[in-house]
Amino acid sequence: MRSFDVFNGDADGICALHQLRLADPLDSELVTGLKRDIALLETVPAANGDVVTVLDISLDRNRAALLALLERGARVRWFDHHEPGEIPRHPGLEAAIDTARGTCTSAIIDRHLGGRFRAWAAVGAFGDNLEETARKLAAPLALDAGRLGELRELGTHLNYNAYGASTADVLVAPRELYRIVSAYADPFEMIAKEPVVRRLAAQRRADLEHAASLAPALSASAADAYVLPEAPWSRRVIGTFANRLATEQPARAHAVLVPLDGDAYVVSVRAPQGGGPTAAEFCRRYGSGGGRAAAGGIDRLEAGRLERFLDEFAGAWSG
Repeated sequence: MRSFDVFNGDADGICALHQLRLADPLDSELVTGLKRDIALLETVPAANGDVVTVLDISLDRNRAALLALLERGARVRWFDHHEPGEIPRHPGLEAAIDTARGTCTSAIIDRHLGGRFRAWAAVGAFGDNLEETARKLAAPLALDAGRLGELRELGTHLNYNAYGASTADVLVAPRELYRIVSAYADPFEMIAKEPVVRRLAAQRRADLEHAASLAPALSASAADAYVLPEAPWSRRVIGTFANRLATEQPARAHAVLVPLDGDAYVVSVRAPQGGGPTAAEFCRRYGSGGGRAAAGGIDRLEAGRLERFLDEFAGAWSG
């Protein structure tokens, strides 16, 4: 019997898997990728009797591959918080999927494990820009503001590293970053000892300074959109910049676009609470989009649709 761990290479996916493997160490085959590498299940060669654990990956975007694995006799455990569509009913599938606005996969795993590795759950939630959720998870740890801030920064650094068109854009490939994280049972030990944390912090700071110097391409009554230039730094910072905008102005919707292949854009969307569509609902209008309530993305928006996208984005939350 073989075991496969399939996970999103962002903070939430990494911290969710790390908690699970701290509780249940396993020599598994790792399958992961950058933030937009969602269709990962089709690369898994599992067969009858094999076990596949999936974390922080959209079931809806992997439906055909999931059904094929189940047909081959693999057993699949699925932990996630993205909109799944209809969840298949199959004796080989165990699905723990919670799409509530304030949850993330690290929080779902924390619940599954009874809070055994609560600090890492908080890191994952902070990385997913879920400040309130992260604080609630960390509350039993009775951390002072400084220590809580360290967990927030670690989560933000790990999440920042997940964005790029390829591993050439990022500081550390997601699989390698998970292996680094997995060496530390205590996140504070990683913060104190691991050089990659300081390298990620410096690069993230520089990229954010580039983004913050730009004016929005759209500033509407309830929404702002930024179109970044085509460059490695913009591909790295797209998600972190969108999260910062959402944190600073939570009552507004935000979109950050980065050129893709010269004739399209990658888009990160952050939706405000209250009226209007969720981020996932808005992004699904564009074919290759999806996500969750507060945050979503579009893998490919054709350049010819940019003006229409901006018009629709401006009106979606205008009330």
